Amino acid sequence: MEFIKITEQPSLYDDLDRKSVKEILEDINTEDHKVADAVQKAIPQIEKLVTLIIPRVKSGGRVFYMGAGTSGRLGVLDASEIPPTFGMPPTVVIGLIAGGDTALRNPVENAEDDMSRGWEELLQHHIKSEDTVIGIAASGTTPYVIGAMRTAREHGILTGCITSNPNSPMAAEADVPIEVIVGPEYVTGSSRMKSGTAQKMILNMISTTIMIELGRVKGNKMVNMQLSNQKLIDRGTRMIIEELHLDYEKAKALLLLHGSVKSAIEAYRRQLYSARVKCSAAPPEDFNFKVNLSPAFIFL
Repeated sequence: MEFIKITEQPSLYDDLDRKSVKEILEDINTEDHKVADAVQKAIPQIEKLVTLIIPRVKSGGRVFYMGAGTSGRLGVLDASEIPPTFGMPPTVVIGLIAGGDTALRNPVENAEDDMSRGWEELLQHHIKSEDTVIGIAASGTTPYVIGAMRTAREHGILTGCITSNPNSPMAAEADVPIEVIVGPEYVTGSSRMKSGTAQKMILNMISTTIMIELGRVKGNKMVNMQLSNQKLIDRGTRMIIEELHLDYEKAKALLLLHGSVKSAIEAYRRQLYSARVKCSAAPPEDFNFKVNLSPAFIFL
């Protein structure tokens, strides 16, 4: 099938430099509306990839995002949000960008054109068969990514990719290619716009779904989040209040003692269960300890 570089096609708009600020903003917003629809069409591929990743991560595998420029930065961004949001170690989802950390802020000349560098970096992380490599490149032509995916696949490692062009060289190296066709960019060739937005949306979907399936979310709450600031401590405290019906100070103390909402709730329930067992085992004349339990309590 023909490889079509939609990301290089001319914008559907012209004379941008003659437009008013309002016109530019409205035009960009009009184009951005197309992104969610394009992502929705790619859900079957996203589902297939995530379904394959979950058992690998459960067995100790990791997820590697690989990209250059905007694509690489978005991979690093998503990976860096996993520890504070879900309380997972930073070694579970890892973002690699062509040119290394320097490239997060400044372009590194020719870094993305090195076909072997990506695999070399994976080897530095001791990549193994349970891991997954996800290439991110709007064009689908980045050598740094393609080389890493090709070699990973040769070693039996699951590969996926996110691209905005159909039938790209990168997609050819993926066990599960995700092609999200957002159309030409508002500024011709500026794939940091719609393509970047689509990439971020899909990365959100991939990582969040994996974390939920790993049990890092309870109900709809981030019960394993890191308590890295007062806002999150307050949020966690209120989660405990809602679940255990304690007053604010007791809930906060419990949270700070155990380090996460999940651990705090589980410890509190174990303590109550232990107390209940001891009380029920005591002779009637010695029973002078009462525990009032909310119907909402579920003992583990």
